[in-house]
Amino acid sequence: MGPNLTNVTRVLSRIEEINRRLMPDMYNQTSPLKSRFVEVLDDVNRAKKTAKSRSNISGKTSYAELKDVIDECAEKYNIDNELIRAMIQVESGWDTEAVSNKGAQGLMQLMPRTSAMLGVQDPFDPVQNIEGGVRYISDLTDKYRGDIEKALAAYNAGPARVDAGNIPDVSRRYVKNIMAIYRRLREAG
Repeated sequence: MGPNLTNVTRVLSRIEEINRRLMPDMYNQTSPLKSRFVEVLDDVNRAKKTAKSRSNISGKTSYAELKDVIDECAEKYNIDNELIRAMIQVESGWDTEAVSNKGAQGLMQLMPRTSAMLGVQDPFDPVQNIEGGVRYISDLTDKYRGDIEKALAAYNAGPARVDAGNIPDVSRRYVKNIMAIYRRLREAG
């Protein structure tokens, strides 16, 4: 008697159902259920690549390519355009596919839990990533009553550490670097 694959089959069916809801254009009503997990993963990876190509921006990019998105988010969340630019420069160096050694993703280096909290479905999509990152820094700026440096420290180290007064040295350097670029951009602006 072989292994009982009932639960595996159930999981594969659920994955197929979720994929059909999230990516209806990839599936039609007559397509058979995927019989192998690897095929389902291939379909998901193909869909991610398709979603990335919809924004027409991936890999290394520039401010000029993202200016409209940055300007829109700056206005929507009341955050200086120059601050967003400085954050992207320090966080990812304008690489939409950047992943840190801690797992932060995309232009504004959102951690997976932060992305989920902000409703960012694809952290490598520059539009979603910038929208999520700017919303988050805006929320933190509100939390710390306009103190941008504290908000930046919380963005980097987490609000719990900042609230406890336990800001790591790496976060202090992060804030210093962003503030230097931010000031330079404002002066040039």
